[in-house]
Amino acid sequence: MMYFLQSTDDEVEVRSQGTPASWKHYQWQLLAGQQWLPIENDHVIEAHYCHPGAKEIAINTSFGRVFIDFDTLQTKGTNLKVHRLSLVPQGQIEDVAWYFRDDQLWREYGSQGSSMMASSVSSRDVEHQFTINPQGTFTFMVGSRAYRLDFSTMTQTNSTTGWCRKVRRRPKFTFNTWSLYSASVLPSASSSQLADGSYRWEFMGGEGGWTEYQAHICPFDSAAIERQYQLNPQGQLHFNIRKYSYTLDFSRMCQVNNNVGTTRQVRRTFNYGSQQSSSSGTMPVWQFQDVGGKWKDYSKQCGQCSVSSQDIELQYQQNPSGTMLFTASNFSYELNFSAMTQRNLSTNTTRSVQRLNQ
Repeated sequence: MMYFLQSTDDEVEVRSQGTPASWKHYQWQLLAGQQWLPIENDHVIEAHYCHPGAKEIAINTSFGRVFIDFDTLQTKGTNLKVHRLSLVPQGQIEDVAWYFRDDQLWREYGSQGSSMMASSVSSRDVEHQFTINPQGTFTFMVGSRAYRLDFSTMTQTNSTTGWCRKVRRRPKFTFNTWSLYSASVLPSASSSQLADGSYRWEFMGGEGGWTEYQAHICPFDSAAIERQYQLNPQGQLHFNIRKYSYTLDFSRMCQVNNNVGTTRQVRRTFNYGSQQSSSSGTMPVWQFQDVGGKWKDYSKQCGQCSVSSQDIELQYQQNPSGTMLFTASNFSYELNFSAMTQRNLSTNTTRSVQRLNQ
């Protein structure tokens, strides 16, 4: 059983990349007959589901194409049933967030809305009320305005104007369930061993691609972030871009928009280009064999592929006999370093891969 993504809401901000760790606090299942069957690679569904802007996802299964509606947790156009099991250990509580639909964005309760006034309740407060009565209502204040949140309809209503907004409850994205991109891909080194340009810092952009921090956009570029990281690898870095405030959390390797609550993955990768001027060798090139038998380089140009030759080489250096996942043109692929093959996870089409030393 495999998947591909289909976004149906323009606020969806993350597409899955990376390999899930062995431990998971959730499991997605489909009911086939009288038996609930786990959905393979359900970390892709989970990553999509954790973002409030995601309305549904389409997956390819042995039963055909299945659409999962995240608001109702039901399938569309089929008799199959779906559910999400919470596998949180006994004594622990799953970390969930509550969001309301503002004029433009989904905003977490407790953050500043477009009115620049924070709600009197946080996600934790809303979750507490929901736990007490999942079909009930409760009233809270934003400044001098009163609002009623109705769990049965998942709506928020302005008690004065009657204006109604949608509400969503989603689990928080857990970064330690990803082993490929949620942490540094190379061990950290002391500042005396590094030049400022030895590492590149990037965040996951809105279209699922990695974007490097640039000084003309952000107050900090890769070199400045690396210097702060060397001072405290478990610390945080705060900065502003236009009217928004952000926190870069080194311990969680993520960037948080403090105004709207949006969280993006962050990665720290070794910059081979910083050493090429002093090295006689150049970085190997990774290629796949296309339909016509031609060898083509892996490239992020035009946003068709989520990885480049350099990204692949970094993972290969970490584990020459391992695998890595990536996406290209709405399909997901597995690159197997031992077999030197690329496999389409939806169609199982396999192509040869080669690593060229230049």
